[in-house]
Amino acid sequence: MLIKQGVGQFKSFFVVVLLLLLMLGSAQAESGLPNFTKLVDKYGPAIVNISTTQKIKHPKVSRHHAIPGVPNMPEGPFGDLFRHFFNEDGKKREFEEFDSESLGSGFIISEDGYVLTNHHVIKDAQEVIVRLSDRRELVAEVIGSDEKSDVALLKVEADDLPVVKMSRSSDVKVGEWVLAIGSPFGFEATVTAGIISATGRSLPRENYVPFIQTDVAINPGNSGGPLFDVKGNVVGINSQIFSRTGGFMGLSFAIPIEVAMTVVDQLKDKGFVSRGWLGVLIQDVTRELAESMNMGRPEGALISQVMPGSPAEKAGIMVGDVVVEFNGKSVHRSSSLPPIVGMTKVGSTSKVKVVRNGKVTVLKVTLGELPGDEATELAAAEKVVVAGGRLGLQVTDLSDEQRDHNGVSENGVVVTAVEKGAGRKAGIRRGDVILMINNSDIKGAAEFAELEKALPSGKSIRVLVQRGKSPLFLAMKLD
Repeated sequence: MLIKQGVGQFKSFFVVVLLLLLMLGSAQAESGLPNFTKLVDKYGPAIVNISTTQKIKHPKVSRHHAIPGVPNMPEGPFGDLFRHFFNEDGKKREFEEFDSESLGSGFIISEDGYVLTNHHVIKDAQEVIVRLSDRRELVAEVIGSDEKSDVALLKVEADDLPVVKMSRSSDVKVGEWVLAIGSPFGFEATVTAGIISATGRSLPRENYVPFIQTDVAINPGNSGGPLFDVKGNVVGINSQIFSRTGGFMGLSFAIPIEVAMTVVDQLKDKGFVSRGWLGVLIQDVTRELAESMNMGRPEGALISQVMPGSPAEKAGIMVGDVVVEFNGKSVHRSSSLPPIVGMTKVGSTSKVKVVRNGKVTVLKVTLGELPGDEATELAAAEKVVVAGGRLGLQVTDLSDEQRDHNGVSENGVVVTAVEKGAGRKAGIRRGDVILMINNSDIKGAAEFAELEKALPSGKSIRVLVQRGKSPLFLAMKLD
């Protein structure tokens, strides 16, 4: 009897313990999810709605599409283009101006009225209106705007405004919860949440911003709004979405706040932004290229061209070098280098760690200022000679026209035919200009033929080609 009672008590005790553990686990699970209510209450009033007015021109509407004297005007883009600029009597069409309005978001960064938003939100605006959470509407002055970073600084005349607090975006971790507040499609003070998907993202045509990628729901109208961490710090400015439909698809990108504040400081001081300039063209290091350069792994930014007279040339940086560290910051990919260089002060001297012929070399470079036009115009002359061989390539010396078309001043041969072989496997195309093989400059077709004969088999070989006006390293391996 006593034994049965003991067993029963033990079962009851076990059930109670199990229930407590389940309750504790449930509480821990609930506590693992962030609660943003206090954050929104505290910092929501510092988020503003931004509306802009632009003047756009549109041709006056015509009653008839037929144009006298042109009876068989074709349908399609060419006919539409003609009708866009000319009216029925063939005279140049008159245009009318219309007011176009757009919406975006922003946030107040100082009590005296400075507001941050995106460049594309206020671009070409004749008037910018900032609407506060208390329903006040204030006309904003554009202090400055920077297209490359997509950051704009506004100023409104008001005092004791609610402000956000900011933190370094470099402190955020992938998987961390974040929150956005903005006005998607004009719905003011909309709150959405998600996680950090990646950091240091490089987007096409966006060389100077290492974007924060999130899965926070961002839509048109959210642009310029803040991205908060769970502590209420602004870590970024919501700027872009990747979408096939124009709406949210789980790929949103924010400008790191320290990038934005560097821009803000310059806009306040001088009204424009100057960036450090190294004067090189770069590309990623592939596994095959890393093998050809005796590197343990693919990393860094491979120098495919050095601009004449640039800071890089003066510092001794050479084509074929791989930048693995700049100013104490690691360069993991080629996309990592432009933001680091761009944010470095013009005229400052930085240490550059490069891998050259399998050995690490440290150089010192004094940065110049990024010029407005980075294109180079080059020209030279060579006679034509035909060659070919082990790589399966037919090449000739470059004519004056070919050098001008490809932007090549000296050296190089142009590929006239690609046959089956290592060259085709490496991705070399007809029309490419081969500038270098295995660190040896190609001065002409005759020298190309000699170098081709001496190439080792079974080992990755670097080839520098000029495609259009863009240099590109390729890796090939002879059987």
